[in-house]
Amino acid sequence: MINIEHISKKYKHADNYSLSDLNLLITEKEIFGLLGPNGAGKTTLISILCSLIKPTSGSFSIDGLTYQKNKNELKQLIGIVPQEYALYPSLTAFENLKYFGSMYGLKGTVLDNKINNSLEHLGLAAFAHKKIDTFSGGMKRRINLIASILHNPKVLFLDEPTVGVDVQSKNVIIEFLQELNKNGATIIYTSHHLNEAETFCTRVAIIDHGKLVIKGKPKELIENSEGSHNLEDVFISITGKALRDHA
Repeated sequence: MINIEHISKKYKHADNYSLSDLNLLITEKEIFGLLGPNGAGKTTLISILCSLIKPTSGSFSIDGLTYQKNKNELKQLIGIVPQEYALYPSLTAFENLKYFGSMYGLKGTVLDNKINNSLEHLGLAAFAHKKIDTFSGGMKRRINLIASILHNPKVLFLDEPTVGVDVQSKNVIIEFLQELNKNGATIIYTSHHLNEAETFCTRVAIIDHGKLVIKGKPKELIENSEGSHNLEDVFISITGKALRDHA
């Protein structure tokens, strides 16, 4: 589904590359975790794959489509759940979703039904006509998620989708994502919640200093890492214990 070939990225005035000669294949219907310390290059890679920024060198394709040749088709193919809330706080949940759905060409009763069904599914039907600025963090995360899947994307990018939410919201989000995956969506997921990634992802890749360090099924990585009992142990053994403060 996703073919990444020799992707490198160096931002203007930066001293080092954020990504360096990265190669990766992600197959259809995977839940693939991109893991790494702060500043490892995870968000940069997702931004490139979502065509938000251009790589310095290298190329990628999604379902056989490239940004150079298939820009519009590629954007219709993907959904993006950013780490920061991408919502209009003065609009209601329904108004936000109506706006984002219309950007993908959805309209009328088809769009209204998709919105209402999704709000019901994620426990937000009672808040459909409340303004976003009155919502809790977990509620905003769920609305963010709905906005990204109204057009039924084949590939869904998730950048820290459960950060800062309560346990109940996290469980609802994870269950909803697993259902999307069962229905055919390929999911690319980044998170610092390694226990969550261990149970949620079918495969993971650990990136550090812009380079791919290791990849595989969580269980196999744990078994093959001496002294590791979970994915967090594997992560620490590979990336070290040094602080990774990043501005």
